[in-house]
Amino acid sequence: MRFIFFSALVLICQVATAETVQVKYHGGVALDAFACADVKESGDISRICYDKAERYMVIQLKTTYYHYCEIDAATVQGLQTASSKRQYFETRIRGSGADGPFDCRTHPIPKKYRQ
Repeated sequence: MRFIFFSALVLICQVATAETVQVKYHGGVALDAFACADVKESGDISRICYDKAERYMVIQLKTTYYHYCEIDAATVQGLQTASSKRQYFETRIRGSGADGPFDCRTHPIPKKYRQ
């Protein structure tokens, strides 16, 4: 009985402390539904977080988080495995011009992440 009580208490504490990051031009985003990976081999890209069900990526460039909408899992996987993550990001995700192929200004932010 004591084990069940402490297990429940730990679970409640974990839910209460879900990490939230501040996304530029958007605000706070809770990362509890994301699969996040720290990036060690890239100077600019520090972390990649992806919510596959919502096709929504949050990426940390240096110290700032940005978000990308309607981004498919294959593109995120390509970014994670690219030998030059920055080059992959610039050419396939950020794209050219003001609104790249996954820019949240021209693609809808998933409902659960809207403010």
